[in-house]
Amino acid sequence: MSAVPPKLRPYQVDLINDLYRELNEGHKRVAIVAGTGAGKTVISGQICAHAESAGKRLMFLVHLDVLVGQTYEKMKSFGLHCGFIKAGWEENRDAPIQIASIQTMAKRRWWKQWPADVVFYDEGHITLFSQVGKSVLKTFPNATHLVMTATPERLGKEQLGDVLDTLVASPVPSELQHMGYLAPMKYYSMPPDGVANLAEVKTVGGDYDEAGLKNACDRPELVEKIVTEWQRLCPGKRTIAFCVDLEHARHVANAFNAAGIPAATVEGGTPIKERQQMYQDLRQEKILMLTSCNVISIGFDEPSVEVGLLLRPTQSSALHLQQIGRVMRISPHTGKGYGIILDQAGNLERLGFPEDIKDYHLPTQQASSDDSKPAPTKPCPQCGRVVLAFIAKCPDCGHQWITERPLNLEDMVEIYSAAQAHQINDLPTLVELFHSHRRRAYLRRNAPTWAERSFWEHCGRKPKDSWYFGSLFGPRPTPYQMMEYWEYLQKSAKRLGKRQDWIVQEFEKECGPGSFQRLAGFRQGTQNPTSSRFLA
Repeated sequence: MSAVPPKLRPYQVDLINDLYRELNEGHKRVAIVAGTGAGKTVISGQICAHAESAGKRLMFLVHLDVLVGQTYEKMKSFGLHCGFIKAGWEENRDAPIQIASIQTMAKRRWWKQWPADVVFYDEGHITLFSQVGKSVLKTFPNATHLVMTATPERLGKEQLGDVLDTLVASPVPSELQHMGYLAPMKYYSMPPDGVANLAEVKTVGGDYDEAGLKNACDRPELVEKIVTEWQRLCPGKRTIAFCVDLEHARHVANAFNAAGIPAATVEGGTPIKERQQMYQDLRQEKILMLTSCNVISIGFDEPSVEVGLLLRPTQSSALHLQQIGRVMRISPHTGKGYGIILDQAGNLERLGFPEDIKDYHLPTQQASSDDSKPAPTKPCPQCGRVVLAFIAKCPDCGHQWITERPLNLEDMVEIYSAAQAHQINDLPTLVELFHSHRRRAYLRRNAPTWAERSFWEHCGRKPKDSWYFGSLFGPRPTPYQMMEYWEYLQKSAKRLGKRQDWIVQEFEKECGPGSFQRLAGFRQGTQNPTSSRFLA
């Protein structure tokens, strides 16, 4: 029986047509950007089908063994004829499409004489920049090179824009959500500053060093906390967890099993059939939790998954978006109404939300250098001097930062992307969001105006004066809190060039009408007999 090719969505047809327009204009190296859930499998399969029907010979590069079988299933659905450059798979050098593992290509050389007209790089932000990928680019200078990726930004110096001519792209995630092709999302995060001190975790190759992450994140109190939060926020929902390393993944699975929640760990060495059985068990709710390290970030396609646990801090936007994307697929037949992310790693704070992507572009090494973020800093709590985050001793007053900062084990709270926040009309939610921006500004010792600007960028509106009251200390601040806030406003006013009346106005917004007069009483020691200790 002949294969029945998948039916393309309208935007997928548009994307492929855009690609052919670029090729007809003479471009030979094109990025194809399609975010997780946009249907990269169908898009790439259709492109391969068109290539074969046009008599072209196409080499399809993958970087993981598990992707060879997935790619072949895709090709079969389009009725295509494939050979393999992969250990354990049958070679057929006459086949018009060669599915090639870059690991096997490094050991076999015959592919260099294979007459490739088109080279397709799956997960191109990885395969294109591998040693084999670079060799392929040089070996076939006259071929058409198509680079598929969900995330054009990558760690490291080399960027897609340094190698490719142009790009074509699917709609961004928020548009796909509005079309009904991606699930709406709910996000929960720990309070600001995360759960572990990452200041001493080294950066290696653009991302956190795994050994340092393990010490910071694979801790019993954190593992126990994520079990508690899962039980509180999303009990009974199919869940995947992204962990620091294999041992961390096992610890998380063991903790869920101990709590009576069936869990398993998928490892890099897990055989394909056993891995597929785990995915089926998750779909059928025989297990509710599947943990891994770098196994289900790429190539995992189980739309019924409702929850993702971000337990591994990362600086990689690509990895971050891929992980969230595993939960964004729609699954109406299983009753999935939305996806949920529980972020214990601080990645949403660090790297943002898929819904806030406005467009796609080809990054270059020069632009990445120009856009580099300034080195993180921190204020000394004793003298106020701002120093680099990794410094352990203040050069002015000698204050020593404690290496083992207490873990933040408070409950998770719901957070919102800018796209979501712009749609909120519920007044209590807006006030609480504004309070969170105020608290963040105060903790970082940014001026109050920073919070107003941040709230405007996040929610698209200005706060009302009545929203300020009690944002930092609640409705009854202590004398000590009032003194601290007054000193904070003084320093902010000096930086901003504001006068005394601005300090009074800002103080009474937070602490209430008449509070500045009470503060004056505290300062003079006439209203509170214990206030003298605050002036020591």
